[in-house]
Amino acid sequence: MQANRLQLNPTKTEVLWCAPPQRQNVIPSGTVCINSTSVLQVTSVHDLGVYTDTDVAMKTHVTNTVRGCFSALCQIRSVRRSMPRHALVTLVQALVVSKVDYCNAVLVGILGYLQKQLQSVLNAAALLIYSAKNYDHITPLLRELHWLRVPERIQFRLCVLAYRCLTDTALQYLADTLSLSTNVAARCHLRSADSWTLQLPSTRRTTLGDRVFSVAAARAWNSLPPEIRNSDSLLTFRRMTKAYLFQLSFSN
Repeated sequence: MQANRLQLNPTKTEVLWCAPPQRQNVIPSGTVCINSTSVLQVTSVHDLGVYTDTDVAMKTHVTNTVRGCFSALCQIRSVRRSMPRHALVTLVQALVVSKVDYCNAVLVGILGYLQKQLQSVLNAAALLIYSAKNYDHITPLLRELHWLRVPERIQFRLCVLAYRCLTDTALQYLADTLSLSTNVAARCHLRSADSWTLQLPSTRRTTLGDRVFSVAAARAWNSLPPEIRNSDSLLTFRRMTKAYLFQLSFSN
């Protein structure tokens, strides 16, 4: 900041200590002093629409997303009788589903009950569109709308980001985190090197390490069939990936 002649604004600056749940007790308490300026310590920060907690569990982000989605559904419910179904679907996708999908790649590896909270939003939206009762089966409605469930939606976003990284259409800092297996000298002569797979970095902790983009994106990408990974365009890749994940999502 000094090199770029920037001044610290205490009213707009917050400090967030990130640590796993087992080490939350060692996080310092109180304010943090930066160049004789006291900065407030918080338990979550809000940046570009995403809330990050100290334990990186994304609980605050999910809670705020669910609250905003149900608020939008209540407003849509008041006007649904005066709208045709196709217009209602468009409105729900624009005001509700888009909130669930926004930056959902950061939600990879979150706890199961948080995924269920997000899924409850999609379930409520489907019930609203078809004027169904709360006790009606939700699977046929989701299949009719061709909506992926939350885990598959997260995997879809990771796969699309990985495809864009490999085709040089993503941000460079993301592309630099992924590496093809053919670039590894020890694997370049293996049969799997021709399948256009990504190198899977080793991690120490499944709770945090497996949620890193380089690991989560590589694992999601490698799980796709070879014919999908070899798609010649982003549009084709998105269509084939969604069809594949849709089949997995409703295979049971």
